[in-house]
Amino acid sequence: MFLKLFSKAKPPEDLELVRQYRQTGDMACIGKLFERHTEMVYLVCLKYLKDEDESKDATMQVFEQLVVALRKHEVSNFKSWLHTLAKNHCLMQLRSQRSKGKLVTDNTELASIGASDLHHLNETEEQEMTFQAMEQGLSELPEEQRTCVELFYLQQKSYKEIAETTGCELNKVKSYIQNGRRNLKIYLEKNHAQR
Repeated sequence: MFLKLFSKAKPPEDLELVRQYRQTGDMACIGKLFERHTEMVYLVCLKYLKDEDESKDATMQVFEQLVVALRKHEVSNFKSWLHTLAKNHCLMQLRSQRSKGKLVTDNTELASIGASDLHHLNETEEQEMTFQAMEQGLSELPEEQRTCVELFYLQQKSYKEIAETTGCELNKVKSYIQNGRRNLKIYLEKNHAQR
């Protein structure tokens, strides 16, 4: 009896489900993540949208985004990443409503949204443009630079871990990261500033 308590299989961690989904495309993994985090995503949506039905719809839309987003982005803390994804989704929805004239602009509603959140609506669009430019810039780096920059900044690997993963010498890894960062900065200044 006592041993049975320890023999129960633990449910897979969030990051394990993410890894399984990325490898297999199995939608059941997304379903398990949805079950675990629906309430948190709904509450984030409700905080920003202030409407139960809109928040339920937004919750479903956030999880629909996961199908694509988890294939694009490296995630090291799923719950925190999902919280940010939900918040940004709601802020973009509010921005869209505002631009279509649907957002009620009486003082009480504006006060409940908060000035920082309204400012964040514009920041979110700018961040999305910067993010897209960074993705494009990364894709144009030489392969060694791109790999090392992604491992160092996106996966937060150490120089030593990158050297072990890539088979490059430690000095080469440092050089690739430094040159990749410089080239990415030049690309962003040249292309993102023109927008």
